[in-house]
Amino acid sequence: MNKPKGKVYLVGAGPGNIAYLTVQAYKLLLIAEVLIYDALVDTELLQHLPPNCLQVNVGKRGGQPSTPQTEINNLLVKYCQMGRKVMRLKSGDPFIFGRCTSEIEALKAADCAFEVIPGISSALAAPLFAGIPLTDPVMSRCFAVLTAHEPDALDWEALSRLETLVILMGSQHLGEIIHRLVQQGRSRSTPIAIIKRAATPQQQIWVGTLENILEQTSGVSLSPAVIVIGQVVGLRQYLQPERISVEEFSFSTTPHLETMHANLPPSPPLPIPHSPSLPLTGKTVLVTRAAGQSSQFTQALASQGATVIEMPTIEIVPPSSWEGLDNAISQISSFQWLILTSTNGVDYFFERLFAQGKDARTLSGIKIAVVGEKTAQSLKQRCLQADFIPPNFVADSLVENFPEELTDKKVLFPRVENGGREILMQEFTAKGALVVEVAAYQSRCPEDVPPSAELALQNGSVDVITFTSSKTVQFFYQLIQKVFSKNSQEDSSLMIREVSSPQPIAQSLENVCIASIGPQTSKTCRSLFGRVDIEAREYTLEGLTQAMIEWATVS
Repeated sequence: MNKPKGKVYLVGAGPGNIAYLTVQAYKLLLIAEVLIYDALVDTELLQHLPPNCLQVNVGKRGGQPSTPQTEINNLLVKYCQMGRKVMRLKSGDPFIFGRCTSEIEALKAADCAFEVIPGISSALAAPLFAGIPLTDPVMSRCFAVLTAHEPDALDWEALSRLETLVILMGSQHLGEIIHRLVQQGRSRSTPIAIIKRAATPQQQIWVGTLENILEQTSGVSLSPAVIVIGQVVGLRQYLQPERISVEEFSFSTTPHLETMHANLPPSPPLPIPHSPSLPLTGKTVLVTRAAGQSSQFTQALASQGATVIEMPTIEIVPPSSWEGLDNAISQISSFQWLILTSTNGVDYFFERLFAQGKDARTLSGIKIAVVGEKTAQSLKQRCLQADFIPPNFVADSLVENFPEELTDKKVLFPRVENGGREILMQEFTAKGALVVEVAAYQSRCPEDVPPSAELALQNGSVDVITFTSSKTVQFFYQLIQKVFSKNSQEDSSLMIREVSSPQPIAQSLENVCIASIGPQTSKTCRSLFGRVDIEAREYTLEGLTQAMIEWATVS
């Protein structure tokens, strides 16, 4: 049998937002068997890969050791020769500062099939998203795209004579760029714009002149950014979409191009703050709920403008044995109350009920208490109404407000096998109830961090991490230890060494907002991270979403 032939696709990922990926690139994403990707690609792209796709991060992070180009070349050849469909995903366009030449030479030398898929370069997209045209009949009849990674290698005398410059990888050398241009005769009043993280919700724009831009951006981390220098920067005030309403957009009221040129101010305006219509616009939120249980929460956050990255920190699986739950169900008529504190408890309880040939009619003589509206809704899907829901959606409130005396009441509590709700059971027992605890499911920590979440954490692009239970906090902490441990092995210059100590992890998350659904979860957050920044007043996902909206509005 002939071995299948592999192929390498050198694909442009665009400017940093999945919305601007080409159709061909997206189709390849869906069938990729191996993905080798750069650091600046949109993490959302990784969520569209096939489940069995091998993902290799070869991103270059500023100031840290990078994957050698020869190693990247070898990876492409290796997996192609194994017969795999290999997607080499590059930020922007592969042929614009994409270092494709070396990779193509290696593929040709190894007789590997390859194809290059274009992408939208940030050199073109970033000015557009900032409202800056790179060409203009009067102000910019040409423009140059350059990288200022090595300023000494550039002909600044020639560049200073061009009307418009678009500079990539230049934020670390901004002062040197300005000095060289002014030295070659460029006016200090020349407009300049810096666009950071173009086309993403985190996009920021600074506008000024060669004379004052350094003062404006003092102390600000600008990377990754695109720099535009030239008179066309001044056209931004006319071309930003939010400046033109539907009623104003007519031939009689829109200024002609000549009028725009004539009325340009002598120096460009200061940057105008962006006022997003949705409260979480520009915020990247990491959701840590169990796989398969985060979709509604993700949708709710996205509807408020957030960019959401899912990092499941809990896997819900059957218990090690069904014996306890099956025995309790076989004697279900002996119980007066059934306590369900999660949708997982509901799901697994009814799974075993049905497995014994029973249905909801078996529970006709039993009262059911639940914690939380979500658990109540899960019960309603089985045509059952909860007899008691505590006013506050926490287990403590269940005991405090229980509707009847518990003395000699027999209570069935299907619960997670590996701990939780101990205080609840202690308090029920103290009030005279006979509590039968049975394992209905177990929760465990996943083995790996999704690449999209790991990349976002490494890049520092996460603004908020949400926790909906103490277990999500504990398991997140375990997973993040793995990330830091791997980083410390890859990069001996990293400060993090003692990954077993909370302090380094807390320091690494010091610029990330910690959001908790309620008091018990907050207690675990404080134990492991030393703080909680947001706590929901109503201990539900809706309450947590609202608390984040309030935080974003005032921050």
